[in-house]
Amino acid sequence: MNHHQRRESFSVTISNMGGGSTVVCPNTDLLWPFGKLSGLDGNDIRETAYEIFFTACRSSPGFGGKTALTFYSTHNNNDNHGEGGGAATSGGSPGVGSGSGFGFSGRKEVVTTPTSRVKRALGLKMLKRSPSRRMSTIGATGGAGTTSLSPGSGSGHVSPGAGFLTVQPSRPRRPLTSAEIMRQQMRVTEQSDSRLRKTLLRTLVGQTGRRAETIILPLELLRHLKTSEFGDSNEYHVWQRRQLKVLEAGLLLHPSIPLDKTNNNAMRLREIVRKSENKTIDTSKTSDTMRKLCNVVVSLSWRSTNGNPSDVCHWADGYPLNIHLYVALLQSIFDVRDETLVLDEIDELLELMKKTWSTLGITRPVHNLCFTWVLFHQYVVTSQMEPDLLGASHAMLAEVANDAKKLDREALYVKLLTSTLASMQGWTEKRLLSYHDYFQRGNVGLIENLLPLALSSSRILGDDVTISQGKGDVKLIDYSGDRVDVYIRASIKTAFSKVIENTKAKIAATEEGEEAAATLLQLAKETEELALRERECFSPILKRWHSVAAGVASVSLHQCYGSILMQYLAGRSFISRDTVDVLQTAGKLEKVLVQMVAEDTEECDDGGKGLVREMVPYEVDSIILRLIRQWIEEKLKGVQECLFRAKETETWNPKSKSEPYAQSAGEMMKLAKDIIDEFFEIPIGITEDLVYDLAEGLEQLFQEYTTFVASCGSRQSYIPTLPPLTRCNRDSRFLKLWKRATPCTASGKDFSHTAPPSDGHHPRPSTSRGTQRLYIRLNTLHFLSSHIHSLNKALSLNPKVLPATRKRYRHRNNNTSSYFDFTYAGIESACQHVSEVAAYRLIFLDSNSVFYESLYIGDVTNSRIRPALRVTKQNLTLMSAILADRAQALAMREVMKSSFEAFLMVLLAGGYSRVFYRSDHGLIEEDFENLKRVFCTCGEGLIPEEVVDRDAEIVEGVIQLMSQPTEQLMEDFSIVTCETSGMGMVGPGHKLPMPPTTGRWNRSDANTILRVLCHRNDRVANRFLKKSFQLPKRR
Repeated sequence: MNHHQRRESFSVTISNMGGGSTVVCPNTDLLWPFGKLSGLDGNDIRETAYEIFFTACRSSPGFGGKTALTFYSTHNNNDNHGEGGGAATSGGSPGVGSGSGFGFSGRKEVVTTPTSRVKRALGLKMLKRSPSRRMSTIGATGGAGTTSLSPGSGSGHVSPGAGFLTVQPSRPRRPLTSAEIMRQQMRVTEQSDSRLRKTLLRTLVGQTGRRAETIILPLELLRHLKTSEFGDSNEYHVWQRRQLKVLEAGLLLHPSIPLDKTNNNAMRLREIVRKSENKTIDTSKTSDTMRKLCNVVVSLSWRSTNGNPSDVCHWADGYPLNIHLYVALLQSIFDVRDETLVLDEIDELLELMKKTWSTLGITRPVHNLCFTWVLFHQYVVTSQMEPDLLGASHAMLAEVANDAKKLDREALYVKLLTSTLASMQGWTEKRLLSYHDYFQRGNVGLIENLLPLALSSSRILGDDVTISQGKGDVKLIDYSGDRVDVYIRASIKTAFSKVIENTKAKIAATEEGEEAAATLLQLAKETEELALRERECFSPILKRWHSVAAGVASVSLHQCYGSILMQYLAGRSFISRDTVDVLQTAGKLEKVLVQMVAEDTEECDDGGKGLVREMVPYEVDSIILRLIRQWIEEKLKGVQECLFRAKETETWNPKSKSEPYAQSAGEMMKLAKDIIDEFFEIPIGITEDLVYDLAEGLEQLFQEYTTFVASCGSRQSYIPTLPPLTRCNRDSRFLKLWKRATPCTASGKDFSHTAPPSDGHHPRPSTSRGTQRLYIRLNTLHFLSSHIHSLNKALSLNPKVLPATRKRYRHRNNNTSSYFDFTYAGIESACQHVSEVAAYRLIFLDSNSVFYESLYIGDVTNSRIRPALRVTKQNLTLMSAILADRAQALAMREVMKSSFEAFLMVLLAGGYSRVFYRSDHGLIEEDFENLKRVFCTCGEGLIPEEVVDRDAEIVEGVIQLMSQPTEQLMEDFSIVTCETSGMGMVGPGHKLPMPPTTGRWNRSDANTILRVLCHRNDRVANRFLKKSFQLPKRR
């Protein structure tokens, strides 16, 4: 019964399907290719098809033959109720002959063919049933052992399975005739069969030779069958409605010959059909409605295309009605007890169905096409349990292919061919484009049957074929290898998508990357398993059509995983342990897939190079390198931001007494150390190239910071402007005022001087806050130097560093011992500069009041150097307390140099307020020795005595000049000036040129000797300067 219900459900649903590619056969995903019939359900189609079939075969053995009219005989003791489903009735026509009335001369025709030619050609197995399985009990109704139900018995319905009840074993049995088999297969009740036989009997009285295609069967049934022959009026109304709807479908809705919408007969027929919806129409001989019906139906059925008389009536040969009816007939070849099996009697049944072709307008090509689809459809609806059905469908495609090559194909056939093959191809390709979903280890062999059918369908359809695949279409040239290539790639892509469909959201939503990384790692594992399963299960089969099936699958998996990998890496500008794990795992997967491709393409002409070119490398090493460099850049940005903040906010105040350097330097060094520590924690092989990339980035920032620290001005900004040269005279106004002990203040142009403090005054330390900030800059530079040295050791001595790959780095150890050589040089230069600026600021700005502005003002005796020395010692003590130990020596020496410079300026550029006598030489020399002693004894030997003596040589030379007589100075000046200018000896009337002021004073410098003369309070010197250079007197 289950089989019956399944067949019936199929029939009902397909008859109500609309044309178009969206109509699907019930319980399947197979598209119905034969258009839509409105108003007729599956039972209507099936019963009508049987009526047409029986009518067409009425003259064949088993359907009555030449003695068909004797079928309803009550002969043989009423024990014979009519074989083939005919019911004995008291009102039946008299019979002729004995027996059941089937066959010629009353002889029964039974199917005895031991083998089937059709089955053999299609590769179908014989059922080999025992004869008793398809036997009829002699005398039983329908030959199936069921109780006869006469039209007047009051029973309006017989169960579809009633004709298959087992008979009592005591009754004799015989083989079924083709008519009986067909009635059982199409599940026609005995009552329906009996009524059909009666109609034919009445219709063909005196016309036994009438051809079936000239009989308008529904009209004849309506004429000859009355309500009394049905169980009740409702049953008759349903039956009458079916006959009228068949006429409507064949003559109005789907006529084989186009019908004008204004045709009067058509309008009358529509009106009659409409009236029958609510009540039964009167079909008696005297009925006006019946007369009109006969007229319009005959008129519409006997139309022809050219207007000439036709010898065939057209009421069931219009598309798609004819195809629906014929497909319903073809469905009867499948055993109702096991629908995966084809009856052994298929040869006889198909030969009998051929008799309906003239009525239905079927041709051999259309039959081949429908038969192919029916076999294929049966394979689908029986849950693909019988591969032989698929093989038979493929075998029939050979016939279809031959038909399709003919030049005289009709337009309707081309339409049927396209829709039918598209339906079959769509169903097969849906599975082939996703064969991982539809086939497992147990049924993978079915691909061998599906692939040939799909490929054959595509060849028949034409050269250019488009495969619908998801969002887009793939157009292919009809070549098996190319098509199988698409199947492999599409199925791999689908299978891969199934693996990741539950993880895509996680990958997209994960910010930190940890969960996404775990997903990628698992996905790599499953991808490798998928590749192995493909190679083991599917590739050996697909290799028959595609020589490198496994290679194509591996390439597709490589592309699929690569796209997910790129998605994971997108937006990740940093590297982490998880990212490295993902990339390294991807690299291993890539090697596995490449190896599979290589193994599968060994025998290819190009060695598989074409496939390998499709595999865009993951370039794991390059990606890791890129990510590391991006990571380095990101980290360096943090250091650079620290540098920018320092430039904006640094105040050069020490963080604490224990950390006497700029806070920004501490922050920068901490960042650099953290970066290096994290750098070596990255779980990859760190090459020296990468170390250099990091070191270069840090060094640039260190150099920029060093430049920022050293941006503190220059020493020239603190050196006083040299006063103009003048000659000294004893009676100058300044000296007169000085003798009165009255302080004198020169104008700004003459550089202000004040009287020196007395020896009893206690001067305060004079180091300004600005100078102390310069000391902090010095400490910062030394802090940088020491920490950069530590960073260099961390980079140089780390055991994880691998040899460099870039040539310019390979011999670093032979050329330099540090990654930060330029930084060291910059820091050293910056220390020198800052120390120099700090020293000049300390002496010429902070100590100006006790040094340049006070020393030797008026006369030497009353303005000695002792106050300046005392302040200098206090300033040096403060400086030593602020500066780091390593910064003190250089700073101390620079203070010493600036002090010596200031002492020289007092002697040589002291302005109007300073005059010297030759006798002052001893006091000045003593003062300078005391100044030297300050630096020799300060700071526990920070400056070696020989260094002090070497730097003091210039000052001591100038002091020696001051001890010389005026005449000697004049002579020495003349000689040096002439030698320097290249004049030779100066003759009478010639003047000596004014020597330029170079600032590089020493005892052999003409300008230095000139300045000694300018400050010599001596008449001879005064006269010489006036005569030689016209220098003005001091006022």
